[in-house]
Amino acid sequence: MAAELTQDTPIVEAEATPWEPPMPPTDLIFDDGEPLESNRHRIAMNVLIAATHVALAERDDYFTGGNMFIYFSSEQARNRDFRGPDFFAVLDVDGSQERQGWVVWEEGGRYPDVIVELMSPSTAREDQVTKKQIYERVFSTRDYFVYDPFAPQSLQGWHLGGQGYEPLGKSDRGWLWCESLGLWLGIWEGTLQRETAPWLRFFTPEGDLVLLPEEQARIESQRAEAESQRAEAESQRAEAESQRAEAESQRAEAERQRAEAALAELAQLKAQLQAQGIEPPGNVET
Repeated sequence: MAAELTQDTPIVEAEATPWEPPMPPTDLIFDDGEPLESNRHRIAMNVLIAATHVALAERDDYFTGGNMFIYFSSEQARNRDFRGPDFFAVLDVDGSQERQGWVVWEEGGRYPDVIVELMSPSTAREDQVTKKQIYERVFSTRDYFVYDPFAPQSLQGWHLGGQGYEPLGKSDRGWLWCESLGLWLGIWEGTLQRETAPWLRFFTPEGDLVLLPEEQARIESQRAEAESQRAEAESQRAEAESQRAEAESQRAEAERQRAEAALAELAQLKAQLQAQGIEPPGNVET
């Protein structure tokens, strides 16, 4: 039987539970098993990452990666609806920390400063429209570039201004300026990992190619080989000079010996003449 409430019965109010925001998901995946579009796309990504490490070698406050998931919201993480950019760089962060992906809420709310998407015909619209809008409006990524490794004229870039993304104009060489990294981004024709193609490369403000470690090692090896060849040629020249000097010395010695023999012969002749009571001519000298 329910207790009867009277006018004097005290009313106990339920204690309000403070609202707490939902915790971000922890069951994140960092590999969807999807390969890059092609081997050229893979090489192009690794080239950009390696060159960034070279260009920022004097810094330890950056992170660069590629084909890695970027998690920026609980909804996006739950829906598994976003695949990470092909290349990105974040400045002013702990570069020594190991990361399987970039989880914004674990990085103090930091988003990439630079993103490059390596397009293909099947991803061009998504890279130039859908992802571009996300990088502009959600990430506020300062510098965004797209490039199809099979189409050298496809390079485009945008810099985040007061009104959103503003298209970057190309230099006389067809390069785009990446303000965040302080580097040019342009096309370099050459062979990398046995594949000849128009590669997207970083260049210094002065216009010099940012060399990959293997390129620098090859140049140093070639320089050392050239120096060794010059040293060998110099050694051979010195040896030849030594041989010429030795030959000259031998010729001089032979001449000296001939002169001594001639003097000895003259002296003997003079002695024979004097023994016979003949005075040698005045021009016979010893």
